[in-house]
Amino acid sequence: MSLLLSLQLLLLFLLVISSLIACGLQVQAPAQQSRGRPFHKIYAFGDSFTDTGNTGNANGPSGFGHVSNPPYGMTFFHHPTNRYSDGRLVIDFVAEALSLPYLPPYRNVVVDTSKGGPGSRISGTSSSSGGVNFAVAGSTAINHDFFVKNNLTLDMTPESILTQLVWFNRYLEGNEGCKGAAYSRPCEVAFREALVWVGEIGVNDYAYTIGSSVAWDTVQKLAIDTVVAFLDSLLRMGARYMVVQGLPPTGCLPLAMFLAGEDEKDDIGCVKRANDQTGAHNTVLQLKLNHLRNKYPRALILYADYWNAYRAVMKSPPSRYGFTERFKACCGSSDSPYNFSPFATCGTPSARACQKPSQYINWDGVHLTEAMYGVVSNMFLTGNFSHPPFNSLLASAAIDN
Repeated sequence: MSLLLSLQLLLLFLLVISSLIACGLQVQAPAQQSRGRPFHKIYAFGDSFTDTGNTGNANGPSGFGHVSNPPYGMTFFHHPTNRYSDGRLVIDFVAEALSLPYLPPYRNVVVDTSKGGPGSRISGTSSSSGGVNFAVAGSTAINHDFFVKNNLTLDMTPESILTQLVWFNRYLEGNEGCKGAAYSRPCEVAFREALVWVGEIGVNDYAYTIGSSVAWDTVQKLAIDTVVAFLDSLLRMGARYMVVQGLPPTGCLPLAMFLAGEDEKDDIGCVKRANDQTGAHNTVLQLKLNHLRNKYPRALILYADYWNAYRAVMKSPPSRYGFTERFKACCGSSDSPYNFSPFATCGTPSARACQKPSQYINWDGVHLTEAMYGVVSNMFLTGNFSHPPFNSLLASAAIDN
């Protein structure tokens, strides 16, 4: 065999091997990508614990009306982003874990449904390819009309979870052709690779009725019934994968500690009455979620246990998570033991931020630090504080998608 023929055969052999390898890579790459990204978008709802920018100084809760000012955003983004924290929120860590971009607020992704159907989106300031965040700071579960009838609208945000549902329907109609409350093929497509994340909602309902004649059990029933109706609407349209956060132990927030004074404390030093209230709310909410699971057996509905995750952090030694300040706000006024004053909230000229937010659980008296949000999100995603575990949701989505 001549040298030239041998070289030709060798080159042919190499070309064949290269083609086989290339074909193998072309076949495997989509599968690897699918395994790595079971969800291609997130639809998020909730209040200021989840809001990534639907409110700002001009339209946020007046009690915390300086979210557009420094030092908000100082830790991660290094400038205010209208997130009520020094950096990222739980929903931001969820997006990172799923290899998705941070969710743009709905108000930055304007939708025009006048034409009806796909393609009618007006160009907004953000891309919505990875999902949209509909959460609103100060939002309630109960419809705003209830608070109007009870003369409780002073300094409150008018949007509720039902407002967010209206926005969501408008977005789906304009971008996905998903119209109406019933299941349809366009709606199935819209939800097929989407995770629905419902952040905590209901804390503001209790807060707005403090000192009023409205009983807390009335608030509980109306709030939970409204949230369940909201979830039912999404499931009826075709939502398959859903995470619903419970309420945190609000008696541990500096605002609650400031208002309660020497009120009775629970086993972790927080306001017992407030924690009992949110704990009871979560118990009923979980029962209602079981009813929804039975009604929609094809859907996977996960409960993220904010209350017990937060308590677990509070009970842990500082060495575990690095939190040396459990009750003080990082950003606020030193006029009280909790570094909080309603007259000098974070973002005002009188307020100051701590040097090391990562050592604080609380950021501004109500909202948490990026460090705490990071710990809690990890407990949801990889720990024992999601029921069923988040991994089971990922596995199911990977098979379906």
